[in-house]
Amino acid sequence: MIEALVLTLLTGIAGTDAPIACAGEHRQGAILVCRTAPGAQVTLGDITERADAEGWIVMGHDRDAPAEKVFRVRHEDGVWETRITVEAREYEIQRIDGLPPAMVTAPPDPEFQARLARENRAKGAAYTSRWEGHGFLDGFDWPVTGRITGVYGSQRILNGEPRRPHYGIDIAAPTGTPVEAPAGGVVTLAAPDMYWEGGLIFIDHGQGFTGVFMHLDTVDVEVGDIVQKGDVIGTVGATGRVTGAHLDWRVRWRNRQIDPEALLALDVSDLR
Repeated sequence: MIEALVLTLLTGIAGTDAPIACAGEHRQGAILVCRTAPGAQVTLGDITERADAEGWIVMGHDRDAPAEKVFRVRHEDGVWETRITVEAREYEIQRIDGLPPAMVTAPPDPEFQARLARENRAKGAAYTSRWEGHGFLDGFDWPVTGRITGVYGSQRILNGEPRRPHYGIDIAAPTGTPVEAPAGGVVTLAAPDMYWEGGLIFIDHGQGFTGVFMHLDTVDVEVGDIVQKGDVIGTVGATGRVTGAHLDWRVRWRNRQIDPEALLALDVSDLR
């Protein structure tokens, strides 16, 4: 379990305390929830975002984040900057055999490729959501309980062929097990039959910080629904590229893949 860390002090280039505090860790795959001056521009590495009207901003480090990044806050009183060290992680190698060949390498058939293109466009559009709510402030719970069969960051070997790393947590549970929203948000995608993912739901928990729920048997929400933490959004299934019933829970921020486990210990109470 990743421990929450409150960064209450950063030293800026002017030698004064930086006007920002964050809950989270500077660690590969970690999420940061920060508070600063409303409207301030915050830079973490190569991404710059603006804090909302209450000063909240979500940041993060992806799986392969570099060892050092610039952390900068720019607002009407000036600019504060420091260089932070991002803790590296070691990742597992996971081998999965017995998949149908078409679930490892997509068939070249034009009609099939057109389907994949449509689905990729739908997912890409959903990722552009920037909900103004603050679902991420209420803490995160597991969306379902069960045996962990896959972890974040592991290198996947599918039918003997190296593929992209796994960016989620796989939780094995019987088909039909209810899946609950781990935190509040707005539903931005609700698709019952995606090729790779099967039943698929996206929830924007605020500022485009998006939870992804894959391989669902049923999708019980619609795009535009506002959900609260604990609401049932669907049920566990064995749809898409799977070898058995499970939920693949993922989190994405600004095209960065975040470790869902990093959310479970996140505590922003000192920032309110």
